[in-house]
Amino acid sequence: MAKRRLLLMLKSLDIHPYSQLDLLSRTTTPRVLGYLENRRKVHEDAINFCQDVLRKKVVDWQAICGNNLSQDSQPIHNVDLVVTIGGDGTLLQASHFMDDSIPVLGVNSDPTQVQEVEEFSEEFDASRSTGHLCAATIGNFEQVLDDILDDRRTPSNLSRMSICLNSQLLPTYALNDALLAHPCPATVSRCSFKIKREGHPCSPLVHCRSSGLRVSTAAGSTAAMLSAGGFAMPILSQDLQYMVREPISPGAAYSSLMHGLLKPDQSMVASWFSKDGVIYIDGSDVSYSIKYGDTIEMSSKAPVLKVFLPHHLLS
Repeated sequence: MAKRRLLLMLKSLDIHPYSQLDLLSRTTTPRVLGYLENRRKVHEDAINFCQDVLRKKVVDWQAICGNNLSQDSQPIHNVDLVVTIGGDGTLLQASHFMDDSIPVLGVNSDPTQVQEVEEFSEEFDASRSTGHLCAATIGNFEQVLDDILDDRRTPSNLSRMSICLNSQLLPTYALNDALLAHPCPATVSRCSFKIKREGHPCSPLVHCRSSGLRVSTAAGSTAAMLSAGGFAMPILSQDLQYMVREPISPGAAYSSLMHGLLKPDQSMVASWFSKDGVIYIDGSDVSYSIKYGDTIEMSSKAPVLKVFLPHHLLS
């Protein structure tokens, strides 16, 4: 039997909150600095631990740093499994270079410690990595990996979102969400949208002035969507959830249309009516500029992402 081929994608040690320790040592308290130094060490130790585990396995593997990837990088191929070491952000980044043929396992390298959060609560937010989609930590990484290599664990299919700009499919599929907004957060975003089913309108045309329009997948429904007043969806749902952010006087006719669901056979078509705008995909790192008159269509007609999920998300 041929060796399994694995790719490790690593959260960089050269990004916030790790990269500014020299500067912070002159501007912050020793307790905060100690916390940040510990975060860097915990993440670095997790990388070394996972690599040591892989050296014991009959697999071929290589590691890459997420910082070395850009929107122009080539898709990930010729591997049997991608392992991300970081948090949900690292897994999201990897997903942008993956199709539906390769599964991914997320390792939360720096989980939040409840006792630490309580200890520092009067000084700063000591939350670490949520790792909502990560099935492993260093505590169970080897067992989870063995289960995968021995075919005792199967990945789940997470829905993603396709986005077309002026009828051209964007190369990045959203695993969490897409936000249409003005690049300046203090500027009003103007757009209109309608919902279509199989190409035919099935909702009124909704005009809105707001701080933006967000559309999320089931996986992303527990992130910004939930914080904005949306609801958590079953992780394997194929629906999309949308919400107009901070609508300005929507009126009785439109108020019920500011938040809702898109079924798998539906799409949302939005027309942009501000001078400038941006489509943000899964946060701020992947973005596409839009301008007055552009049309954006979003739907769940996209390749799924195969993810080894924590058991509690599937129960």
